[in-house]
Amino acid sequence: MLPLGVIGPTQILVIVILIIVLFGGKKIPELMRGMGRGVKEFKDAVNKDYTAENTNETTAPTAPQAPRNETTKDDDAK
Repeated sequence: MLPLGVIGPTQILVIVILIIVLFGGKKIPELMRGMGRGVKEFKDAVNKDYTAENTNETTAPTAPQAPRNETTKDDDAK
């Protein structure tokens, strides 16, 4: 007997049967394909963000720019 909260083979079989009944045999491959694409896009986005963080840390900082001398209308009136 399995402890409470553990999914056994009987529960997995019931879940699979319910999925087949709800979605039908033809729809399941489309659902799995869509889930696979979603997971792939998520992983790509996470890796892209991770590599962007690493490249920002390893690149040399750019030279600071001199502040621009901006004039306003009040400065022109003096």
